[in-house]
Amino acid sequence: MSSYREQKKYLEVLKRYERNFTSQESDEYKLFVKRDKDDDEFDTVSMKRLKELHDKYHKLVDTSKYDKYFKKKDDKTSED
Repeated sequence: MSSYREQKKYLEVLKRYERNFTSQESDEYKLFVKRDKDDDEFDTVSMKRLKELHDKYHKLVDTSKYDKYFKKKDDKTSED
């Protein structure tokens, strides 16, 4: 994935968490958004910081803990 597409994806996800940012993180995020609007591709340092913000706030949900609420299909379904 190109870094430009990657940065778009990260910024889109972080948009949901903007209200949770500290003041410094909020300032950084606004700067990232402004640079993105200018179609500026981030350098390695900026991209690293963007990934850190993404990893800090965006946690993937562990869906395995919900398995007990759903029936699993049997492997042997009415073999006649």
